[in-house]
Amino acid sequence: MTLRKDWLRGCATALVTPFRKDGSINEDCFVSLVERQIKNGVKLLVPCGTTGESVTLSEAERLQIIKLTVLAAHNRGAKVIAGTGGNNTASTIEFTRKAREAGADAALIVAPYYNKPTQAGMFAHFSEIAKSVKGFPIMLYNVPSRTSSNISAETTLRLAEAHENIVATKEASGNFSQVMEILAKRPRNFKVFSGDDATTIPLISLGADGLVSVISNEMPKETAKMVEHALNGSFHFARKVHYKLLPLMEANFIESSPAPCKFVMKEMGLLEENLRLPLVAVSDATRKVLRELVP
Repeated sequence: MTLRKDWLRGCATALVTPFRKDGSINEDCFVSLVERQIKNGVKLLVPCGTTGESVTLSEAERLQIIKLTVLAAHNRGAKVIAGTGGNNTASTIEFTRKAREAGADAALIVAPYYNKPTQAGMFAHFSEIAKSVKGFPIMLYNVPSRTSSNISAETTLRLAEAHENIVATKEASGNFSQVMEILAKRPRNFKVFSGDDATTIPLISLGADGLVSVISNEMPKETAKMVEHALNGSFHFARKVHYKLLPLMEANFIESSPAPCKFVMKEMGLLEENLRLPLVAVSDATRKVLRELVP
């Protein structure tokens, strides 16, 4: 049976990683961003995901970011779901163990990118990881637009049934039929999170448990309230917030994320607009669009 994790519900923020102009991590800024999230009602924090530019971080940097998040979160009653995934199974196991030792409450593990494993390969990859960190909760992360491969509903369900510590999935496939199959057939206690801000309300109406969000970096209070209203069945109020946020939700992906989000956050005075190559700052045309949407 899937491990029961009642705290795994609601709005989770896929945290950006603030850099200085020289490319180093601005740790003070990062901590202030984490504290801003918690102050505004976000209780689930996801460092070192796609939005955090994890693939451009060294292992030491990723671990330090996780430790900073844990320190800030656990003093404030929040939980940390650390991004530990990669396309090398052995390395992913090693780093997931380190994240657990650093105090993370769970791991977010993306489908292997570039390798393009078959469904049998997907099952074997996640199974090895789950067996190597028994008792440590794992959230699968399915994002075909980034990985060029899909974790099918059948494979997700097989993994959920086979390993009690595979407790959730972040679904960013955009395939509603696939997500509905998971929702309809999932084992008890298995959670499904939307991986796209704009699909959150419809997926919660179908039974999903929350959102791993980009826009909550910019507007944490509003995003957390939107998810809370939806989970409570108050869809009238949830829709109001959704449509208020929708233009920015969509604009955050005009160019590769998190570049648009970082521009908006810079305009809000929250960080410097620095990214690590191969990502670059947004174009002048995109800046013009985003400036109209700055909260």
